[in-house]
Amino acid sequence: MNSRPASAAARTVDDYRDGIEQLLRPLAARPVESVAVPAALGRKLAADVRSPIDLPVFRNSAMDGYAVRADDVAVAPVTLPLAGVVAAGQPGRAPLPVGAALKVMTGAPIPPGADCVVPVEDARVDGGGAVTVERGRSAGEFVREPGTDVRAGALLVPAGVALTPRHIAALAAVGVPSVPVFQPVRAAVITTGDELVPAGRPLRPGQIYNSNGIALAAALAANGATVVSVEHSTDDPAVFRRLLSSATRSADLVFTSGGVSKGDFEVVKDVLAAHGGLFGSVAVQPGGPQGLTVLDGVPVLSFPGNPVSTMVSFEVFARPILRHLSGLPPVRTSQVTLCEAVRSPAGRRQFLRGRLTADGVEPFSGAGSHLIAGMAWADVLIDIPAETTELAAGAPVLVHEL
Repeated sequence: MNSRPASAAARTVDDYRDGIEQLLRPLAARPVESVAVPAALGRKLAADVRSPIDLPVFRNSAMDGYAVRADDVAVAPVTLPLAGVVAAGQPGRAPLPVGAALKVMTGAPIPPGADCVVPVEDARVDGGGAVTVERGRSAGEFVREPGTDVRAGALLVPAGVALTPRHIAALAAVGVPSVPVFQPVRAAVITTGDELVPAGRPLRPGQIYNSNGIALAAALAANGATVVSVEHSTDDPAVFRRLLSSATRSADLVFTSGGVSKGDFEVVKDVLAAHGGLFGSVAVQPGGPQGLTVLDGVPVLSFPGNPVSTMVSFEVFARPILRHLSGLPPVRTSQVTLCEAVRSPAGRRQFLRGRLTADGVEPFSGAGSHLIAGMAWADVLIDIPAETTELAAGAPVLVHEL
């Protein structure tokens, strides 16, 4: 955040998000490590992986049935002697005799000479070791040829992809034992406030449960980061400084919540401003007060403490760049129709919680930054431009998938 007088206009959402992305972009150059394929789920691939083998490796049957020559079954029905049975996993055999059939299971090798497979549904086994083919097949039917899925040396999974179960399946199928992946972004979370207590403890007057630490940790993990610590600080600056020092030693990125506004006990702003942290307003609702610091070479993103402000701040400012760093697809956006009229404060870009329906999107819960329970029912954020003060039912709006 650029230094500016407190009376200066608030930064736009796009300007502030661009600043965060520029600050975090160097995290793309994280160390690379080799990880066994079964343990690589969700990791960002650091280099192209090419198939070491053809797939399929050998000619095999796509069906349980009978390997034959197409010419021998061109006129059906026809009865052919059975030359034997081959199950999947058995080695190949001698060429198929002319005018004979070989019973094969799905995945079993196709013998030389056979050029199609007659499914069991189209054949009838007669007594005396013969089979009657009741429907002819053309050459190539139900035969899997080597390399028809992927050729040896062909690109299998490109660099930059976050590995999903389908990628893991393909890598395992060609026998790749391990892959080079970037180490995940290591993130630490520090919540602040004397009023916060952990779940399971009875609330005393003036206390609330600490949801932000758990929520931020979950959001980070869901977007490819590894959470190395989740701590809570009181409003004592010494406690916050100690936790912050520990966090910057173990993490690539630190998130704080609370203590960034204009009150008397703003521990985050008071401590980090003395270390060059820049605090001010962004023209957004919820989540206006924001802070950005680089401490010991580690970026520290400071969000306001109201639960919805914290979560919306993460969604708007941190989630896009974290997904990019982790190789995950961008947050999905779409234009839909408002189900009911909305109002928005002038000069602030508002992100309303909304729920998609068959008719469009309906705002859910109010605009208040404390209404966290309503966030659980929302599946999108409704993006209301800063210059818009009201929209009628039926108006098109941009929504961001949660």
